[in-house]
Amino acid sequence: MRAARLIHLVLLLQSRAAMTAAELAERLEVSERTVARDVQALTEAGVPVYAARGRAGGYRLVGGYRTRLTGLGRTEAEALFLSGVPGALRDMGLADAASAARLKVSAALLPELRGASDSVAQRFHLDAPGWWREPDAPELLPAVAEAVWADRRLAVTYRRRPDAAAVERELEPYGLVLKAGVWYLVARVPGGGSGGGAGAEGAFRVYRVERFERAEQLGADGVGADGGRGADGGEAADGGGGGAGSGGADAGGFERDEDFDLPGFWAERAAAFARSILRDEVTVRLSPDGLRRLPRVTDRVAAEDAVAGAGEPDDRGWTAVRLRVESPDVAYTQLLTLGPDAEVLEPPELRARFAAAAARSAELYGREPYGRSR
Repeated sequence: MRAARLIHLVLLLQSRAAMTAAELAERLEVSERTVARDVQALTEAGVPVYAARGRAGGYRLVGGYRTRLTGLGRTEAEALFLSGVPGALRDMGLADAASAARLKVSAALLPELRGASDSVAQRFHLDAPGWWREPDAPELLPAVAEAVWADRRLAVTYRRRPDAAAVERELEPYGLVLKAGVWYLVARVPGGGSGGGAGAEGAFRVYRVERFERAEQLGADGVGADGGRGADGGEAADGGGGGAGSGGADAGGFERDEDFDLPGFWAERAAAFARSILRDEVTVRLSPDGLRRLPRVTDRVAAEDAVAGAGEPDDRGWTAVRLRVESPDVAYTQLLTLGPDAEVLEPPELRARFAAAAARSAELYGREPYGRSR
C-alpha cells in the first residue's frame, strides 16, 4: 500500500512543476505529516525530491528527474478509454483506475503537454442522463461490469417487469450500454449458436441492470462466489443465450465471439424496439412550421418516414402525412405541442379529442385572466 502511494507521489510531482504538502496530502488522502515521511523515504531511496520552504514553497523533483514507473495496467488502460464519461466510470467502480491512468499518462508527457488533459476536461463533458432525471446507479452494476471485463459467466436473478415473477438464469455478459441514464446488459445464455431466434439459446438479448436481484460470477462447475449453484442454461425471459464454450482456466469463463459488434447490435436493437412500439397510425395535416418541428415531438424515424411518404402541399402550404405512433394517447400528448400548426384528420376519436381541447383553450383565452374583472 505504501509502495503504491510513493509511486503515486512521484508521478504527481513529475506531472507538476511543484506541489505543496497540503496539495499532496489531499490528492493522496493522507496527512501532511505522512507526506513528509514519504518524501524522506523517497530521498533516502535516491529520488531527488527537493523541499522549498516559505509561502511559495513546496515539493519538486530536481534536475528533470523522470521515473519509468508509468506503465499502464490493463484495468487502467481500459478505464482510460472511458475517462470522458465520469459518471459511468463511477457507477462501474472504475473511477480510481481511470484517475491512476490519467496521472500516468500526464507524467509520461513532455512538460509543455501536461496541461492537455485539464484543457480538454474544461472544454468537453458528456452528461448522458436526460433532463429532470436523477440517475441511480444499480446496486449490482459493479459486479456485472467486473464479469463483463473478465469474460466470466453470471448467475442472475432477474425480473422482466417489477410485477413479474423472478427467474434464475446463467448468462454470458458481453457488454454494457448506458442509454439516457439507464444501464443495460447485452448477454446470451450458454448452450446454443449465435443465430438463434428471439427466445432461443444463443440469441443475444438485452437486460436492464436495475432489475437484477442477484448477479454473481460463476466458478468451476457453475458454483457461485457465495457457494450457491448457478442457474441452468434454459431459455431467458428477457435475455438469450450463446453457444460459447468454456473459456479460461475454469468453467466460470466463456469464450467471447470475436465477431460480435456491440455498437452495431445496439443500434439495430434500438431501431427494432422503436419500430415495435409504433403500432398505431394517425393522419395529420401540418403547416410548414409544424412539418419542420415534427421530428422534435415524435419518434424521429417515424417522422422522417411520414415526411418522405407525404404528397404535395395544398394551396395553403399545409401537408398531410400518415404518422406511425405508439398509441392514440401518446400521439395526443406529442402532437398537442404543435398547437395550431397541426390538424388531426384521422382517427375520428383522436380528432374529436383535439377539437375538445381546442374548444377549452378558446374558452379559456376568450375571457379575462382568472381573478381579473373586466
